[in-house]
Amino acid sequence: MSTSDLRSLLDDVPDTFEIVLRRDPAWSPVLEAWRDAAEEASEALAAWRHHPSRAAYSVYRAAQDREDAALDSLVQTQTSRTSVS
Repeated sequence: MSTSDLRSLLDDVPDTFEIVLRRDPAWSPVLEAWRDAAEEASEALAAWRHHPSRAAYSVYRAAQDREDAALDSLVQTQTSRTSVS
């Protein structure tokens, strides 16, 4: 599957704006979402390094993008908790 085919396929998937967590959220679902995303990105990076290919790189970049988005949400959540009005 080409990169453009993959992008086209993913563009047709509607975003439900839902977060799926693999662990029971301890105290912060946003923190747990970031931890899950970071773990997934790390595993995808290892897989890409072990078997380099375009597909493996695409999986890694998608996982890294999810980790970045989760980190942005975490930082925003932490900032809003500590900011003074």
